[in-house]
Amino acid sequence: MAVLLPAMLLMQASPPPPEEMAPPIAPPGEQAREEAQPPWQEDIAPVDPELIEGRTRPGYTAPLPDRIEQENQGAIRAPPPQAFPTDQLPIPDRWRLIESLGLVRESLLDPYNQNTYKGDRPINPDKVPWLPIKGDDWFFVANLISDSVYEPRTFPIPVGVQTTEDPDRLDVFGNDFSQVLSQTFIAGFALLKGSTTFKPPTVEYRVTLAYNVNYVDVPERRVLFVEPSRDSERLDHFLGVQEAFVDYHFSEFDNDRFDFISIRAGIQPFQSDFRGFLFNDQQLGVRLFGSRDNNRFQFNLGAFWRLEKDTNSGLNAILRSPRDDFVFVANAYRQDFLIPALTSQITVVYNMNREADDIQIDTNGFPVRPALLGTLRGREYDVVYLGYNVDGRVGRVNLTGSFYWALGEDRNSFFTDRPANINAQFAAVEASYDKDWMRFRLSGAYASGDSDPYDDTEGGFDAIFENPIFAGADTSYWIRQTIPFAGGGRAVAVNGRNGILNSLRSSKEQGQSNFNNPGLMLLGAGADFDLTPEFRLSANANHLWFENTATLQVLRNEGSIPREIGFDLSAAAIWRPKATQNIVFRLSAATLVAGDGFRNLFDNLGREQKFYSILANLVLTY
Repeated sequence: MAVLLPAMLLMQASPPPPEEMAPPIAPPGEQAREEAQPPWQEDIAPVDPELIEGRTRPGYTAPLPDRIEQENQGAIRAPPPQAFPTDQLPIPDRWRLIESLGLVRESLLDPYNQNTYKGDRPINPDKVPWLPIKGDDWFFVANLISDSVYEPRTFPIPVGVQTTEDPDRLDVFGNDFSQVLSQTFIAGFALLKGSTTFKPPTVEYRVTLAYNVNYVDVPERRVLFVEPSRDSERLDHFLGVQEAFVDYHFSEFDNDRFDFISIRAGIQPFQSDFRGFLFNDQQLGVRLFGSRDNNRFQFNLGAFWRLEKDTNSGLNAILRSPRDDFVFVANAYRQDFLIPALTSQITVVYNMNREADDIQIDTNGFPVRPALLGTLRGREYDVVYLGYNVDGRVGRVNLTGSFYWALGEDRNSFFTDRPANINAQFAAVEASYDKDWMRFRLSGAYASGDSDPYDDTEGGFDAIFENPIFAGADTSYWIRQTIPFAGGGRAVAVNGRNGILNSLRSSKEQGQSNFNNPGLMLLGAGADFDLTPEFRLSANANHLWFENTATLQVLRNEGSIPREIGFDLSAAAIWRPKATQNIVFRLSAATLVAGDGFRNLFDNLGREQKFYSILANLVLTY
C-alpha cells in the first residue's frame, strides 16, 4: 500500500531558482533618512537594537543578509508543481520505505524486530503466487510454543481390588506419590487481510495444532488403566486441532471508531465470562460478535457443538464423532456500567445434552458416560444459566465478580431414576489492591450443594467446562489436582483438574454435568510481588468446605461427613529473562492441610493429613 503525502508540502519545501530571487529592498524611507543625516551625527554610536537581552527595540528592522550566489553547473531543475497531482503523491509503503532507508533488516529467527512471519509487514504476492491473495494488505502470522511440565504430587490413591503393585498394601489407600511429565508443542498459523493496527481484520483464516507427549507414574494398579494386568506407568501422545476457523468482517457496519461486526465459523476459543467459571473451551461453533458505541458495547451470539477430547491430553479429537451436547450463548458487555471504570456483562447460556443413550469408554478403558454413580443409567438434561459478571475498578480496588443461576431439568436423576428440576447457584468475587509493586488479593466463592438427593430438585451447581483464573489458579493444590472419589463411585472424581467445583463427574473433558453434588465454599487471600520487571513472587491461601455433604453421605453410605476440606497453601515464582512472554519459567509448590471432611473421606493407614504438589513449567514462544 502506498503512503501519500500532500503535494503542498513538497511545493513549500522546494525554494525557487536562484536567478528568480529579487535583490533585497530597503524599507520605505530608510534611504531618505540616510541621505538626510546631519554631519554632526556621523560619529554617534548606533543604537543597540537589544536594550534587554532577548528583546528587540520596537520599530527596529534589521538589514537583510548578503545575497548568496549559487552555481550548480549541469543541475537539472526540479519539475514544476504542475507535473505532480494536485492532491497527493505516492511513495513506497511504510513497511518497505523504512527498509529502503536501511532502518530494518528482518531475520526469520528474530521474533522481536520487524518480521514478515510475525505479521509485522505485509506479504509480497509476487513471492507467493500459489496463495489466492490479491493486494498488499495480507499478513501472515506464525506462533510456535513449547510448553514443558514436570509435576510430582501426592494425593489419595486407592489400593487395587484384584491386585496391587505391592502385596503388603492391605489398606484402602496406599502410597500417595506420583509424578507427571508433559510436553506440548503448539503451532498456530493465521492469514489476515487488513492494513492497520486498530481496525479488525477483514478476513482471517487460522489453524492451530497441538501435539502432546505425557508420561505418568503412579504406585498402584488400576489407576491409569482399567485392566489390573497393565503397568502402573503410562506413556501416551496425541495430536489435536485446537483452532480451525474462518472469520469474516462485515465492513459495511464499520464507523470511524472501528466498531465492527464479524462472524466466525469453525473450531474456536470462547470464554463466557471474565475468569472462565462457566464455559472456557475451544469448540466447534459459529459465533456472531462485534462492538458498537466506540467499543463501549460488545456482544456475542454463539452456538457450539462440543467435540470429543482425548482422555490423557485433553486435546480436541476431531476424528471422533462430536458429542450430542450443544451450547448456545448470548451475552452483552457494557463499559462504565454501573459506575465508571467498571464493565458489566449479562449472559444467557443454554446447555442441551442428549446423551442418555450414549455409552462412552475413555482410552484407558474407564466408563465416562454415564458416570458410574447411583443407578448407573444414562442421563440427558436441559439447563439455562443466567449470569451477571463484572470486571474493573472501584476507586483503587480492582474487582472481578461472577454470579450464575442454573435452572432446568435432568431427565433422569441417578438417585431416583425420575426427572428432577435443576435449581443451583454460583457466586465468586475477587478484589485486589495495588501498592507500588505489590498486589494484595481477597477471594471468595460459593457453589450450592444438593441438600436432598432423593427429592425432585437437584441443587448442586456444576459448569459446562470450567477453567478459572481465580484464587491462585492452577498453582493451587485443589484447583490443580484431581481427587478420586473412592468408595462412592467408580472412575469418578470429587473435583476436576483445573477447576474449583466439587462436581462428582468422571471428567470435565468427557463427562456430563452433575447437579447432584456437595457444592463448594472458598475463602482465600493472596499477594503478588513484582520484585523486578522479570521476576514475580506469588502466594495464596484458601480455606475450603463442602457446601452440603448430603450427597456424599448417601454415596458413601455414611451417617455424617464433616464439611471442612482443609487449607490450600501455595506459592509460585515466575521468571521472564527477557521481560517478555517469549521465555517464561514458573516454579510453584502447594500443599493441602486436610480438614475433618477430607480426612473422613480419605483416611489411610499412615494417617496422612498433608498432601503436596510441585509444578515446574517452562514456556518458550516464537
